[in-house]
Amino acid sequence: MEGLDLVNLFVGIGLSEVKAKETAKNSNVSANLKSCINAASSVSSGETSKAHGMLLYHIATKIKPQISMQIPLLSCYVAEGKIDSELRLNAAMDYLISNPLGDVDIKAFEESCGVGVVVTPEQIEQEVEKVIKKYQAELVEKRYRFNVGPLMSEVRNNLKWGDGKVIKSEIELQVLSLLGPKTEADLAPPPKVEKIAKPKVAKPTSSNKENLEVDSDSASTITELMKKVQFHKPGENFKTDGYVITEKTMDLLKEHLKITGGQVRTRFPPEPNGILHIGHAKAININFGYAAANDGVCFLRYDDTNPEKEEEKFFVGIKDMVEWLGYKPYQITHSSDNFDQLYEWAKVLIKKGLAYVCHQKAEEMKGFNPVPSPWRERPVDESLQLFEDMKNGLFEEGAATLRMKVTLEEGKLDPVAYRIKYVAHHRTGDRWCIYPTYDYTHCLCDSIEHITHSLRSSYYWLCNALDIYCPVQWEYGRLNVYYTVVSKRKIAKLITEKIVHDWDDPRLFTLTALRRRGFPAEAINNFCAGMGVTGAQMGVDPQKLEAVVKDTLDLTAPRSMVVLAPLKVTITNFPFDGPTSIEVPDFPKEVQRGSHSVTLDRVIYIDRSDFREVEEKGYRRLTKGQAVGLRYAGLVISLENIKKDAIGQVVELEVKCTSSATCQEKPKAFIHWVSNPMVIEVRLYERLFQHQNPEDTNEVPGGFLSDINPHSLSVVEAAADKSISGAKVYDKFQFERVGYFSVDPDSTEGKLIFNRTVMLKEDAGKS
Repeated sequence: MEGLDLVNLFVGIGLSEVKAKETAKNSNVSANLKSCINAASSVSSGETSKAHGMLLYHIATKIKPQISMQIPLLSCYVAEGKIDSELRLNAAMDYLISNPLGDVDIKAFEESCGVGVVVTPEQIEQEVEKVIKKYQAELVEKRYRFNVGPLMSEVRNNLKWGDGKVIKSEIELQVLSLLGPKTEADLAPPPKVEKIAKPKVAKPTSSNKENLEVDSDSASTITELMKKVQFHKPGENFKTDGYVITEKTMDLLKEHLKITGGQVRTRFPPEPNGILHIGHAKAININFGYAAANDGVCFLRYDDTNPEKEEEKFFVGIKDMVEWLGYKPYQITHSSDNFDQLYEWAKVLIKKGLAYVCHQKAEEMKGFNPVPSPWRERPVDESLQLFEDMKNGLFEEGAATLRMKVTLEEGKLDPVAYRIKYVAHHRTGDRWCIYPTYDYTHCLCDSIEHITHSLRSSYYWLCNALDIYCPVQWEYGRLNVYYTVVSKRKIAKLITEKIVHDWDDPRLFTLTALRRRGFPAEAINNFCAGMGVTGAQMGVDPQKLEAVVKDTLDLTAPRSMVVLAPLKVTITNFPFDGPTSIEVPDFPKEVQRGSHSVTLDRVIYIDRSDFREVEEKGYRRLTKGQAVGLRYAGLVISLENIKKDAIGQVVELEVKCTSSATCQEKPKAFIHWVSNPMVIEVRLYERLFQHQNPEDTNEVPGGFLSDINPHSLSVVEAAADKSISGAKVYDKFQFERVGYFSVDPDSTEGKLIFNRTVMLKEDAGKS
């Protein structure tokens, strides 16, 4: 049917011309709606009413592919007036999706959607009276500020097929009868209730305008986010859009439920050939977080199918990072646990004519339009024997592969299931010289472990081809962070070129690097929650992650005074006989959380940036004509004399002090200081790359190695208050007025080393 004819057909059932044109452009919906109209016409000789037309449109737009064959049944019930509301129609579709195979049990079907059930106005009136009486005292107390929504829900629960509009009208009438007309007090604005501020969560950015609505799915914590997501219930895989149903599906799901007891099961399946990065943090949080939020379990499964790149340190590092983020795997498994079963299933695919041995080279199979394999239709027995020969080491590497006869969702044609690698495996030794690919392995291992929610992009063909339990695949978008690279190969190149020191160099965005830099696990988890669960790929500026880190550390990192560029200051009229001790709060805004002692002596050290020999407009700290306060000391100092070395550099200031309680003019700023300090090393980190997308040759024609920021790391010897002398590795502090810092693992008993985690937002000229 031509486009104009379709539009006229759709207008004929009550759609507006605009809606009809939009529908005609959607091939799937227009095909469904045309089927609905044809089926309805077969049982109704007259014109389709607008009410019936809207219900037919509802079928066309809401029906799931698994039950699309039931369009004629639903349409006929609508045309005959047996299904006369969206409420009944949705119930009918819910019944059909719960019973997707075999003939429809008409009696059960009609009961499920209330066919023939009539709810009279009298029944509605009586039911509303009961509910109003139940809540009468609260209604009288709150009057028109009472939320009548729960009343609606309660009446609807008791009168499932009652007309919603009639119920709403009856509730309004009876409330008016009970309370009378609204008074001036009812119409006045409600008193303001002070809101508790929620933690700030970074918002992602996306280059895809169609996916910018991701913020609506975000949350402050991963638990809050996972309570919001709408995934299928265990055992109801068949209700998911796109799920492929076979004759054995329902029996396999029943067996699956017997094994799992209806428990949610997820998995995090990393490849142990590198260190996890910030993108993996999202995957960890979604998989472990969803299981935890639903009283389920999450497996940590190492996808150890590529032995030449796997190292023990990566296995250990992955587990360490999962646990650092606060998650405990239900069970640690390996894809290699299933090598025997995977091999047997590969032979089943060959016997079914669904896989074949191919001799094309790797470069011939690349891309989305490769040359079709000339061996695709080779005889089953021949492929079986050749596959056996592959296993027995009779081919050289690259001389043969086993390929599956399927085109994946992303367009990959006949993906490789097995390839030859003469490399010993860390767990199976030299037993195998053929290894399965990720495309072949991951969904089969999901089936073996009875995973309920496979939260990653995949496909259903393979499980159904083998007649085994098929998990549901949920896709979510990859998280990309600007100004960095996360490719294992590129990070390895940065290490070999000595641009960074190792996988945990704090300038990287691997999880070990972020931990070393001082990012709290809680902050990373909350950042991932802020990303939401969406299919859109997201690009995020590092500042957005740093904002969440800062919010977290603001609540958890005790304060201390550290001077990064020390300048000696002698107080000529020091008011005490000798060094004195001052109690300083760990958290100035919450003094009840504890304190630490600092020493104040005649000689102190301030930061060089807190003094200007030449006065500048807007500068608020120490100058020849401007005094400044010392934090916590109760003193205000003013300049008396400047001492310089032979080359004219200021080496010492002599000042006099007055009590801040008695000084005539309050200083414009209070600065931090240290006295009798300890020396520490401080590593100050900046972005490793200068451009937002260092891997994009349009931005960086010379490649990512040419984009290195030469100032990404600077090291200073700083003067610190001795109260931090007992700090341990990964302990975190706010160095007042400077930023947040974390103790580095390179620290020794005699020398503490701190990494700058994030800077504070502070106007250097004002405080």
